[in-house]
Amino acid sequence: MHIQAEPRENYTVLHLRGEFDTFYCPLLQAEIDSLMAAGVGKIVLNLRLVKFINSTAMGAIIKASKVLKKAGGQLTISRPSTFCRETLAKVGLERVVPIFDSDEAAGEGMLEGAAPKTGGDDAILQEDETAILFSPVDEKRVPHFIEREASITNPVHGHSFGSSWRGVGRMSGLDADGVRFTWNGGETGMTSFEIAQFLALGTEVKVKFRLPLLKKGLSVATVTITEIEERPDGVKIGASFSEIDDETRQSVQQYAEDLRFLKKELDSGLE
Repeated sequence: MHIQAEPRENYTVLHLRGEFDTFYCPLLQAEIDSLMAAGVGKIVLNLRLVKFINSTAMGAIIKASKVLKKAGGQLTISRPSTFCRETLAKVGLERVVPIFDSDEAAGEGMLEGAAPKTGGDDAILQEDETAILFSPVDEKRVPHFIEREASITNPVHGHSFGSSWRGVGRMSGLDADGVRFTWNGGETGMTSFEIAQFLALGTEVKVKFRLPLLKKGLSVATVTITEIEERPDGVKIGASFSEIDDETRQSVQQYAEDLRFLKKELDSGLE
């Protein structure tokens, strides 16, 4: 990762470029320490060209914000890349470090004490939950419970139901033991009771999900449904991993630890 400082009249913009991971955390802190020694207390991190950021890097941003705040300064973020914006939103980092759509807005926000203007950010926050794709291991359950009407199509690929059918839920929890998610039935037209029959206790389900804080893309596993709760708008599912490769389990465990670390940092940053 490279960092370029751009002095403005009342603040400095640090343009970050590359992958912001654990290795580069000291580099960011060194840049901020140097600016503070020169009397600069208001700093904007421009993340437009940062294509990857991990939990340790976000922890470094929180730490830098605390240091600046203690010295009477402030840190803001501007123009995060799509990956950064989604990742920062998932952990709620904007509660500690405000995020803006431009360097100018970030600078003005610090000078005026203004909150970030949320244009498209609201939509991103509403879609903040992680999507999870799932399908029964026993493919015969699909036509048995879901009518194969011409008007009903696969919500992922858009074609008629068949062996490639996938449901799209929202992941609400993930750890080394299993996953929790909600599903409203999509376009199937099923009631909560029918969904509960379709995804009954003991049903084995293949799942695909994304770990937003890690470089790895889709993770694949097989889970066994251990909990199901009917709701007015669908069901809440709890499932334990029955088949998962060591690499994926390790990644899931790291993801859970990252979230615990970040939540702890965020809570202390709000004090």
